[in-house]
Amino acid sequence: MKINGEVCTCSPGMTVLSLLEQRGHDPQRVAVERNGQIVPRARFAQEELHEDDTIEIVQFVGGG
Repeated sequence: MKINGEVCTCSPGMTVLSLLEQRGHDPQRVAVERNGQIVPRARFAQEELHEDDTIEIVQFVGGG
């Protein structure tokens, strides 16, 4: 699997939510794209990942 351009391994049964938690991301503050498609936040816990997936995680940053 590729995550933000970096090759990583994927555990069997890993979901978008478990990936985010493993990498220290707050699921409420990120957008996730899987294979070119936005994953709705409501599906993070159900969306199962596979070794051939390409994932992009974008962190929301506030400021002025």
